[in-house]
Amino acid sequence: MHIVATAGHVDHGKSTLILTLTGTDPDRWQEEKARGLTIDLGFAHTKLPSGAPVSFIDVPGHVRFLKNMLAGVGAVDACLFVVAATEGWKPQSEEHLRILHLLGIKRGVIALTKVGLVDDDWRDLSIMDVEEHVIGTFLEGAPIVPVDAPTSVGLQALSEALDNLLADTPTATDRKRPRLWVDRVFAAKGSGTIVTGTLTGGKFSLEDELLALGPSGAKTVRVRGMQSHGSKQRVIGPGNRVAINLGGVSHEELLRGDALVRPEQWHRCSRFDGRLDVLESVTHDISRRGAFALAVGSGEFPVKVRILGHETLPGGSAGMVRIYLPTPLPLLPGDRAILRDYGREETIGGVEILDVDPKKSASKASPTGSIVDVVRERGWVELEQLGRLSPHPWTGEVVQSRWAVSDEMLTATLESIRTRTTEAGAFGLDPAQLDEKARATLPLLAAEGISLRDGRIQYGEVRDPLADHPFIAALISAPFQPPDATGVDRTELRELVRRKLVIEADGIWFAPSALDEASKSVAALLAQDPEGVTVAQIRDALETSRKYILPIVGWLDANGITRRRGDLRIAGPRLPT
Repeated sequence: MHIVATAGHVDHGKSTLILTLTGTDPDRWQEEKARGLTIDLGFAHTKLPSGAPVSFIDVPGHVRFLKNMLAGVGAVDACLFVVAATEGWKPQSEEHLRILHLLGIKRGVIALTKVGLVDDDWRDLSIMDVEEHVIGTFLEGAPIVPVDAPTSVGLQALSEALDNLLADTPTATDRKRPRLWVDRVFAAKGSGTIVTGTLTGGKFSLEDELLALGPSGAKTVRVRGMQSHGSKQRVIGPGNRVAINLGGVSHEELLRGDALVRPEQWHRCSRFDGRLDVLESVTHDISRRGAFALAVGSGEFPVKVRILGHETLPGGSAGMVRIYLPTPLPLLPGDRAILRDYGREETIGGVEILDVDPKKSASKASPTGSIVDVVRERGWVELEQLGRLSPHPWTGEVVQSRWAVSDEMLTATLESIRTRTTEAGAFGLDPAQLDEKARATLPLLAAEGISLRDGRIQYGEVRDPLADHPFIAALISAPFQPPDATGVDRTELRELVRRKLVIEADGIWFAPSALDEASKSVAALLAQDPEGVTVAQIRDALETSRKYILPIVGWLDANGITRRRGDLRIAGPRLPT
């Protein structure tokens, strides 16, 4: 399905043309019919001569309803630009064309309406006038089809022109990331809350749980039903007009400008950096001062604007801006918006969003829209989060299938590990001194001989300095009257204890074999006297002194080898048999 928006000056016959083409009157309100003036968005659909379906969004032409016009043209494939032969090119014709250009619309057909009210010479002059006004725009060279809706003159030619145009126009892409900007909200009797919009980026299905984001806040909603052009749908893809029956929310809680999205797929930004293209028609410099409003999606929001790198931007120029939104919105780099100054009642220009989560201060920011720069600014980004920040695929370094890392950060991290491992000496580097990301890069250093061995990060060719350590030998030679640790390097001693090559008990150091022997000796004593033995009996059996026997007995108790009962020690659950 292709979506086509009308555009053009007020009272040039847009709605009448849509009614004649489709059989559907896009003017829905009684006030519109009474005044003969389109106030709000209207919708219709038909099939073209080839059988291809097309949806039309009819927008208001009057300047007072420009924000309603902006709500309808953000997700369309092409435009049907309408100019009346009776009046020719008018101010709103010019403004609508500028807006379409700023939003990135690149295709269109021009309908020269009301030709039944002018003679052939006037019609030909009107065609030349239109051709002159669209020079240098995306409509230059577009077909201009003279039509007269009341008499159906030119309608077949217009349908064929639209058919030819859309045959070469790509349909919406399924990026597996759906978003629907709400352009209507109402309550249907017996159904509840209904929203409508143009679905882009992916599919919605019945029973999907979505998030409604926008000026009305964030609300979890459920898809109870869907229709597209009157037909019920269980699954609907991008590029379609759709009406969705939502559960879990009242129609009074939603507004035009809200967006329906999958909650885990979008970054909700309250500020973004982008490129502002200022229209040449703007006769004053743009600065942070102004009553600015941003039309993005189907909504219009009061915003604050900061010019990046300059104090002002003159008309016809382009520059980077930071825009502050009053409410978080689900936006992506590449989205386009229109900036207006409502104090002056003029369109300032178009904004292309480049960074939805700027990290640098406004004085240092230089957004590019590149995913490489998104990662470079952060150093490390989880792939899941990166997908929310950029629509582009990451082709750089990925660590443990989890993090995208910039070349600069990866180089610095690896070099830091090399240096710290070398400085740690023979025992290597304690991995607890590295953060999770740095530890994840260790496999990348395996080819250099750096790896995690015995709980330390070491160069593989380094001999274990604890093998045959003299302190272990000294403890073994005097198992129950062990020497103290005077003269032993504190780092080495901690590592000996960590590896359980030495056991510390109440400030006394023992060889593990000594405590094993003590356990066996106590087991032998208890075999002779199961009712229990005294500390003195254990001391005498081990031929040691009070200084050493108390730490030994404390260790035996703590490890379940013995249990204390008054002044006696009895068998514990881990007593050797």
